[in-house]
Amino acid sequence: MKRRIKRILIDLIVLALGFLGLLSPFIFPQANSAATQGATFPIMISLIIVLCLFIVLFEAQTSLIDNKIMAFLGVLIAINAGLRFLENAIPGPAGFSPVFFLIILTGYFFGSRLGFLMGAMTLFVSALITGGVGPWLPGQMITAGWVGQSAALLKATVDIFKWEGRPIELILLSGFGAFWGFLFGAIMNLWFWPFLGAGQGQGFLQSAGFSQNVQRYTAYYLATSLIWDASRAVGNVIILAALSRPVLKILSRFKLRFSFQHREQSTT
Repeated sequence: MKRRIKRILIDLIVLALGFLGLLSPFIFPQANSAATQGATFPIMISLIIVLCLFIVLFEAQTSLIDNKIMAFLGVLIAINAGLRFLENAIPGPAGFSPVFFLIILTGYFFGSRLGFLMGAMTLFVSALITGGVGPWLPGQMITAGWVGQSAALLKATVDIFKWEGRPIELILLSGFGAFWGFLFGAIMNLWFWPFLGAGQGQGFLQSAGFSQNVQRYTAYYLATSLIWDASRAVGNVIILAALSRPVLKILSRFKLRFSFQHREQSTT
């Protein structure tokens, strides 16, 4: 029971940290400026990394199998960071990125905390590899972490209705990928939108209220990001529909293998 409470607290901390950083333009409009964002960059990065280390330590203490899964997670992060490097080296359609595929399936199969780790650390490691470190990185890490974290909710739904292995499972995974294809871009815009010039009726106003800034941001998103994010959403759907089944089988075999090894060691 105590462990379950700790797991819930970790999930709540992840959500609170992200909302505080990304939604601050709407919550504290008078306190937002480019200088403020630059000053908080190292603080946000440090908090996210400390949170990730805390999750690693917490999950690694649960059982022997989790220790092996944590090592396997490191391999998945390295593979995904490599995919993002190839994405930058060989650009595809605008907005498309192959990295969300493994983030979603990791959270779907291994749960919310490992899903968050997969998303946040993929963006962190790939930023180091590609030179993409900047004030936007904390937002990317948190938002990618949310992608993996929320995939656990989809798994819970599939388990409740016993849809595993059925066509509807692939449909839900593909729809989930499409949903985050748009939402990732919508959230990430908040990291820079308050500090950039925008078209008439689209820019952030410190003197405006919450509802007015939401309207201005909606206009900005539709004018600048919708097509870009649609490309990401379509790419997510195609990859998840084509590769989810074989990759989930690989993950299942991996977990079954180490579960069997764990039982063997427990009986000797």
